[in-house]
Amino acid sequence: MRLADFRNYESLAFDPQPGLNVFAGPNAQGKSNLLEALAMLSTGKSFRAHRESDLIRSGATRAEIGGEARIAAGQIRLRCTLTLTPAGTRKSFAVNGGAVGFARYLGRTRVVTFVPADLQLASGGPALRRAFLNGALAQLSPSYYHNLALYGKIVQQKAALLRGAIAPDRELLLAYNDELAPPASALIAARRAFVDELSAATSAMYARWRGARERLTLTYVPNPEGDVAAALAAQLEAEIRRRTTLVGPHRDDLRLLVDGKPIAAFGSQGQQRTAVLALKVAEYDVMRERSGEAPILLLDDVLSELDAERAGGFLAAVEGFEQAFLTTTDVPRDLGAAATWSIEAATLTPC
Repeated sequence: MRLADFRNYESLAFDPQPGLNVFAGPNAQGKSNLLEALAMLSTGKSFRAHRESDLIRSGATRAEIGGEARIAAGQIRLRCTLTLTPAGTRKSFAVNGGAVGFARYLGRTRVVTFVPADLQLASGGPALRRAFLNGALAQLSPSYYHNLALYGKIVQQKAALLRGAIAPDRELLLAYNDELAPPASALIAARRAFVDELSAATSAMYARWRGARERLTLTYVPNPEGDVAAALAAQLEAEIRRRTTLVGPHRDDLRLLVDGKPIAAFGSQGQQRTAVLALKVAEYDVMRERSGEAPILLLDDVLSELDAERAGGFLAAVEGFEQAFLTTTDVPRDLGAAATWSIEAATLTPC
């Protein structure tokens, strides 16, 4: 992996090892930035930046992340470049030296990322859980990403029409609904199938940690429950009256239930954290099963958020990972890391 003017890294080249790679050191030295670069190289997106211009080192106008990976198909070279322009930050991508669009870049390598904010998946709002589903499915399926992008564009145009200063054109709204129905139906079908697999794996992992005394289940709540085209037609007048979109997978949710009750309302903090850990292990397992190869695992300072038992249980549960990266302020005992680096002021020193 090579970095140039990314976050606080002016220049960096390093070769990770197979197995568990640990980045250790004080806060604000570049540990999470390095993990973020790994995520960008794999998915083309940051897991924490609100503005992509923040990814370019202060004083620079261009940042580049490059690297080589060995996947089932063989060696692959990836490059993600960010450039400041008068119109904003422009991203460009290359695979094996050839320029590609984002849709052809995504999914070349796959990652499962676990950051402290993910612990809110059990208790936070539906948008967090939709982002979780989209993040996994977009890496697994080019058609899913295509439908997601198409749906998002159309629903945004429809929402703008509904919010307009004058009464919206009904014929145009009906045209939008006709365009929305196919990608919406495809997204719902893909999410339902993925959650079915995810639910079984999550329940099994949760039972392994909590025992048979309680049962965790996942329930996918699509919007709408039935035929998309019929639901869009039925809600047309209500949408005009309320000046907002009421139907579509942008309103879906994923519910986590313990013994049939919402874990957000009835679960303890310990139950919620264990549920999220089980969910992330299940995400890893399902992505590996579907793709036929293990994703790269990125763990950003999650051990500090977990007690020793949960942290150890999580690392043991992600069985058979080929490569993982962990950031931490203090290296736990008996971690079994293949390689550990100390990071201070964006400088890596092997330990």
